[in-house]
Amino acid sequence: MKKEMVEHIKANPHYQELIAKRSSFAIKLTILMLAVYFIFILTIAFNPSVLGTPLSADSVTTIGIPIGMAVIVFAFILTGIYTKRANGEFDELSNKVKESLKEDK
Repeated sequence: MKKEMVEHIKANPHYQELIAKRSSFAIKLTILMLAVYFIFILTIAFNPSVLGTPLSADSVTTIGIPIGMAVIVFAFILTGIYTKRANGEFDELSNKVKESLKEDK
């Protein structure tokens, strides 16, 4: 790709909007996932008895198992949320950038 075309794309307001929105959204989801994960890990490290509590009096399974599974499911949900927005709003902005490049040729 020619340097002029790269600079032209970078100057496109739709491209700048796409980069800003996508980065902001990705950072928010990343912080959210890291917070959930680190809270889980810090609980294991500093208060393992909380997660070691049995689900019921005669149960072998502890409360940590469903909570750990919930952390994994939460990651899948965040991935779905990002994918839904990427396939909608972000793709629309990408298409606007492509259209403006076709118009400028």
